[in-house]
Amino acid sequence: MTAPTIAIARATPTSDITAGHTIRVGIDRIRLELLEYARRTDNMVFTFAFPILLLFVFASAFSNMDPIVTPDGEISAGALMLPAMVSSGVLLSGTQNLGIGVAIEKWDGTLRRLSAMPIPVTSYFIGKFGQVLITSFVQTMALLAVGVFVFGFELPQNAAQWGVFAWAYALGLFCCAMLGLVLAQLPRSVNAASAVVIPIVLVIQFISGIYLTITMLPDWLIQIANVFPIAWLAHAMRFAFLPEAARFVELNHEWNLGMAVGMLAIWTVVGVIVAAITFRWVKRS
Repeated sequence: MTAPTIAIARATPTSDITAGHTIRVGIDRIRLELLEYARRTDNMVFTFAFPILLLFVFASAFSNMDPIVTPDGEISAGALMLPAMVSSGVLLSGTQNLGIGVAIEKWDGTLRRLSAMPIPVTSYFIGKFGQVLITSFVQTMALLAVGVFVFGFELPQNAAQWGVFAWAYALGLFCCAMLGLVLAQLPRSVNAASAVVIPIVLVIQFISGIYLTITMLPDWLIQIANVFPIAWLAHAMRFAFLPEAARFVELNHEWNLGMAVGMLAIWTVVGVIVAAITFRWVKRS
């Protein structure tokens, strides 16, 4: 991973670092980050493939269940899993991926080595966010393909639903990526990275209506879940993919997209501020 980066650094004196250089190095780092992502088996299995595998499992199991009956019509229990797994994929690609990856680079000396090169911090983050965007996009397309062509689930049916899908995906991915950078500060060693980040991400999914319908949870747990952004990301995704009758499986039997975009925006700002304060090329003693 570092050899191509060293070549770039030697070719460009520190005094020549400009906006163009920052972008060029950032684009080069996207390629390096994608190669590193593909080489890590845990990334490919537990970040990229995991939501796709769960969609197969849950959709197969729930599609044989009786449909959910609401005053506005019936909803396939299996259809609930497509927006759930899309939301899960966004969380894993952003938070879990960066939380583990940056923590490992912090403690194995990668960030220290990068700090000795004329690589702007902005280029480093262009590489990270570019990798997250590309891998998440491919993962989402795979989820949609499985949902539509294997299980017959429907895509968003109108411009309003597509619009909600677009902003929920974009804002949700950036929010989750920033929170991943924040979580990366918690592990205290390379070996602790996965052990610290994965349980946090897993618990958040269970209480946020990813694996269980949100109305199945006790009120006190719902109140806790609603503090975190993933519950609102999943809420927006359900609006995008499900018919109007699905509002009867939401809290208060209504869509609250204003709260969804507000909570995602708030957590994004919090993530940006905390990440800016806590990120260091060199770990603190």
